[in-house]
Amino acid sequence: MKILVTGASGFIGSHTCERLKSLEHDVVGVDNFNDYYSLELKQLNEKALKDKGVTIVKQDLRDEKLAENLPKDIDYIFHFAAQPGISATSTFEDYFTNNVIATKYLIDYALQLDNLKLFVNIGTSSIYGLEATFPEDVAPKPASHYGVTKLTAEQLVLQKSREKQFNACSLRLYSVIGPRERPEKMYTKLIACAYNETAFPLYDGSAAHLRSFTYVGDIVDGIVSVIGNVEKVNGEIINLGTEVEHTTQDGIDAVEEVIGKSINIDHVAARAGDQLRTKANIEKARRLLNYNPQTTLLEGVRQQVEWYKKYFV
Repeated sequence: MKILVTGASGFIGSHTCERLKSLEHDVVGVDNFNDYYSLELKQLNEKALKDKGVTIVKQDLRDEKLAENLPKDIDYIFHFAAQPGISATSTFEDYFTNNVIATKYLIDYALQLDNLKLFVNIGTSSIYGLEATFPEDVAPKPASHYGVTKLTAEQLVLQKSREKQFNACSLRLYSVIGPRERPEKMYTKLIACAYNETAFPLYDGSAAHLRSFTYVGDIVDGIVSVIGNVEKVNGEIINLGTEVEHTTQDGIDAVEEVIGKSINIDHVAARAGDQLRTKANIEKARRLLNYNPQTTLLEGVRQQVEWYKKYFV
């Protein structure tokens, strides 16, 4: 199969590219290499992909001429590219253009493909709102610009399935951790604080927040399992994550245990829109995809620490 992956130099996108290549697919990665976070990290990911034979195209999905710059013989699209997370430095326009407009242009491109078997939108548990513990048929209540625009993108993609213009599904991911996690995300930041002996900024009340911290390898297992299961997943929203819950404090403790040193904590004001609890309801993923994540929090943290030490210590 020839597969297009957007956001290919990012955290989960790069792991997915590698897995698809290991399954002997022809993989084309697309990324705009913006400066939202370290270009050095994205370039490390890009090099790893190129070394494994993945083709990388530098392209902004918000380009109206997007379809002219991408291959026309694509069988599957995996759409990771987005303005991620909750950030005070990101404007509503950043979320809207990167998550909605970019998805619209990618859909326009997909409609021109003759052999497209499935468009896989990568969604997020943030679509559910402040608590994400529900099955996929519960009405979403996003509480951030990120969640609102990711819900919009998801529905734009699924609209085409409903109209029978192409097959599509959306995978809502839960609190992914592991090697290549973005530098502003919890575990990479915790690890950096431990090694650099700097304080970790902990939002007030967040030590007790509950999360389905899911190892990236387990997430990729679910993502790639849609290949060959088009009839099962077409038109569906599917949660991917672990059912095991941990508090933020559990995460801090795990990093301290793996590294063997305490992390200084700087308590800062809570931020609006931050989820209070996520617990992946994966009954549907089990039924449709035989999905069964296995990696423990401690093992996931151990893998992430080893990656960090290799490149940044």
